[in-house]
Amino acid sequence: MIIIIDFGSQFNQLIARRVRENEVYCQIEPAGTSLDKIKSLNPEGIILSGGPSSIYEENSPAIDAGIFKLGIPVLGICYGMQFMVNAFGGKIARPKKREYGFATLTIKEASAKFVEESQALSENQEKSKSKLSIFNGIEQTSQCWMSHGDSTEFLPDNFSITASTDNTEIAAIADNKNRLFGLQFHPEVEHTVNGYKMISNFLFDICKCKKSWNMESFANGAIAQIKEAVGDKKVIMGLSGGVDSSVAALLIHKAIGKNLYCIFVDNGLLRKNEKENLKKSFSDNLTNQTFTDNLVNQNHPAKPVKQRLTSNLDMNITFVDAKQKFLDALKDVTDPEKKRKEIGRIFIEVFEAEAAKIEGADFLGQGTLYPDIIESKSAFGGPTSVIKSHHNVGGLPEKMNLKLIEPLQLLFKDEVRKLGLELGLNEDMVWRQPFPGPGLAIRIMGAVSEERLQILRESDAILLEEIRQAGLYRELWQSFAVLLPVKSVGVMGDKRTYDSCIAIRAVNSKDAMTADWARLPHDLLAKISNRIINEVDGVNRVVFDITSKPPGTIEWE
Repeated sequence: MIIIIDFGSQFNQLIARRVRENEVYCQIEPAGTSLDKIKSLNPEGIILSGGPSSIYEENSPAIDAGIFKLGIPVLGICYGMQFMVNAFGGKIARPKKREYGFATLTIKEASAKFVEESQALSENQEKSKSKLSIFNGIEQTSQCWMSHGDSTEFLPDNFSITASTDNTEIAAIADNKNRLFGLQFHPEVEHTVNGYKMISNFLFDICKCKKSWNMESFANGAIAQIKEAVGDKKVIMGLSGGVDSSVAALLIHKAIGKNLYCIFVDNGLLRKNEKENLKKSFSDNLTNQTFTDNLVNQNHPAKPVKQRLTSNLDMNITFVDAKQKFLDALKDVTDPEKKRKEIGRIFIEVFEAEAAKIEGADFLGQGTLYPDIIESKSAFGGPTSVIKSHHNVGGLPEKMNLKLIEPLQLLFKDEVRKLGLELGLNEDMVWRQPFPGPGLAIRIMGAVSEERLQILRESDAILLEEIRQAGLYRELWQSFAVLLPVKSVGVMGDKRTYDSCIAIRAVNSKDAMTADWARLPHDLLAKISNRIINEVDGVNRVVFDITSKPPGTIEWE
């Protein structure tokens, strides 16, 4: 296990992903974490992240320097390296030239030859010689990525320079005797060509980690923990049809079976055939089922109706038809934030009403992922902490008085996909692109109506069909259609038209924090445009969005 100390870097999650890609478990802890907690976690190694602060700023992030005396290997990255240097009496200063972007890294001769150090081990271990180098097996010069204003001016005792760039003499350091290492550049980003290998060297050559983190072991452990925590109690869960909630529901179901009660709210803002695709994903055999519409609107309260998917999964899923209630609430609403708030308010009302019909439910299941935990600064208790008290998570009313179960709270998105495949979820569901909670409402610029939803739904279905046929669906982070609030003049069949405009949005991204517009082939764009204009009534123009994030956002609202 590796602990990553958070000094405020925008790349924290990327460091964690790189560690886990090596099949080593890690978790991110805040800078204020106590030595006692670090000891209790018993890590094989510690990584100090970068951060935007200067080491000399007031209230700059810091951790107890006693971590360097625990006998645990430590790797400091950027600010993390500067913190290490400062803690041992070295000097950090603002150089004449700052360094941002690509740089050529040159490994020093001593490091390239892999310095051998005699390492004193504990009394019950034999003394041995080990080759300790972050740069083991890496060519002497390669590309790295720098992002720093401060630099190390001189090193503390016992440290040596192991790599340099043109602008930064002290670009990497090592105290082999105490297994302390520092990199001024960022090995976790793809721009550092050998960064993955450097992290791998730290994990396996220096920390002696074992490859034990995989989705099969995670699934078995999580199922056992859920069984123990929930017992014979009931869990209710909102099922959206997205990969996160679907994988979480499947994992909980494998632990407690029919005591999981899922609620799927059809808000009328879904993609084409969304509900039908969800049913198919969870069962290919829908025979012997009871199916009745569960209609919700302003004047008629919902009646408890349940559809049981009687396949091997035998999951309890209640499908609630609340389309009209949502459309009534969104009538004439054009402000994006008001749309989101109205959709959230109605969802809570509908979900709470359905959940109240399930007697004896003590737990609320959610598909929260690890990035959500990190970004919200929630308390994190380690691999066994899958249950905690419910404190208005997800905007649900506190009066529901449910304990929260988040079986995916240790995982990143790519790990959730791997887990879904491990659990047997079909690939179409596992590889679904992200879809916003407010649905198509925020892909319709302006007011939402059934007519405008139909135009967007059909256009979006054509776009996705062509993206899939071109073999690009899994390569793209998201691809979707947007209905613009403008009409334009056109000519179709020798007649003048005055119809709506559809925008195509397709982006590449790793984590949605940043995104670049996808360079779709012109022939593909032409085919999508031609099909939408010919097959969707009310559309006579298609445009292509070439805005990246930043400055734009992925969604239009």
